[in-house]
Amino acid sequence: MRTTKLAAVVATLLWLPATGIAKPAQPSTVNQWNQALLEAISTTGTGPTVASRALAIAHTCMFDAWAAYDQTARGTQFGSHLRRPRAEHTLDNKRAAVSHAAYRAALDLFPSEKPRFDALLRKSGQRPDLSNGDVTKPAGIANVACGEVLEVRHRDGSNQLGDRGGAPYSDYTGYQPVNSETHVFDPSRWQPLRVPTYDGRSTYVQKFLTPQWGWVQPFALRPYRSYGLQAPPRYGSAEYEAEAREIVEISARLTEKQKVIAEYWANGPHSVTPPGHWNMFAQVVSKRVRRGIDGDVKLFFALNNALMDAGIFAWRSKVELDYVRPITAIRTLYAGKTIRAWAGFGRGTQEIAGHTWSPYQPAYAISPPFAECVSGHSTFSAAAAQVLRTYTGSDRFEYSAVVPAGSSLVEPGLVPARDVKLHWATFSEAADEAGFSRRYGGIHFSIGDLEGRRVGRVIGKQAWQKARSHFGGRQGG
Repeated sequence: MRTTKLAAVVATLLWLPATGIAKPAQPSTVNQWNQALLEAISTTGTGPTVASRALAIAHTCMFDAWAAYDQTARGTQFGSHLRRPRAEHTLDNKRAAVSHAAYRAALDLFPSEKPRFDALLRKSGQRPDLSNGDVTKPAGIANVACGEVLEVRHRDGSNQLGDRGGAPYSDYTGYQPVNSETHVFDPSRWQPLRVPTYDGRSTYVQKFLTPQWGWVQPFALRPYRSYGLQAPPRYGSAEYEAEAREIVEISARLTEKQKVIAEYWANGPHSVTPPGHWNMFAQVVSKRVRRGIDGDVKLFFALNNALMDAGIFAWRSKVELDYVRPITAIRTLYAGKTIRAWAGFGRGTQEIAGHTWSPYQPAYAISPPFAECVSGHSTFSAAAAQVLRTYTGSDRFEYSAVVPAGSSLVEPGLVPARDVKLHWATFSEAADEAGFSRRYGGIHFSIGDLEGRRVGRVIGKQAWQKARSHFGGRQGG
């Protein structure tokens, strides 16, 4: 029931065009494969780190296959060595190469979703041809180009194949939390919690999600220390108390719109995740600017490599700093005290015992299974907004989403009381709201949000610059 409702809400939130915007054109080949990948991410419950890498790999495969049919583009693995004669640079060949590359990558990344990908390949007028290595044909180009991308990525530090021990994407670094679910030994450090499963049938103790991720091979990311990340305050300092107090105060004065914002951007379990959310925005941009398959391939290649790099940086900082989440800090600081805050489903703001404080989140996602600083939402969103700004040549977005009455997963049937329309005039505004939404939701402190935004913008610029170097002579979007 929950999955069905959530899927319906997400579809409603993300696909309503802004007032005054013309009906978008039919999705391109790239858009269709992007959407299939987002559906696979949601269906399989893939987390944000793995999702960002998967999208980057698939769109790099598409780019490298497409590059063989462009006069000046250079693939990431073979450069210009696969380039076909100009007479073959037809729309049909580009579409075929992109579809075969997307298919091969998708099967590698989401093997359980093969029926979905088979259906889309057939819809595109192609049939599976994975053994074709003839580089005079689109399928052969795709297999050779994508095969090399996958070979490199299988050794990129993500542990996709589980060949470094354990299950696919499992940790091989030996990370262990300082705190347990029952005892806080260090109030400056992350604490795993015991939470309900997504289906509500049982409980489990959180494990830090992919703590090895900060050491995954990036696209354009520079050395971690070069970003000058500001360290968050430690327990016992006035700054630590102030940041916790700020979250309690936000909780106490939550408006209905702020609750909507917190949930709209949450992108928790079995969603498209924050990277996927920005891919859905990119689909909207693609349909508006209508630069064809050439523009779409470039857009999603740059965007998703920026998102992958944002995830790598954010998770490196999460492990390096291992910083406490608000739920642990607030419950520790205010144990034995009474505070005024959001009191739970339908109860509004009340006086509550400090050790019972909870973020504005559903129970199964009460606090993420990884440390606080920096905010993944903020880093992902700022990087994505930077790419979209550069691609379009403007910060203008002018996009809206309508959140239906009663659609809340935290207070279902109650919030919002009426439909709420969210609108973003610019990509920057959307990214900033995504970052602040985690403070409304009680998930992040201000430093995790603001530092994530700052570094994310830099990461977006760096990824665009490197992507642009692969575009060749026509380097615009």
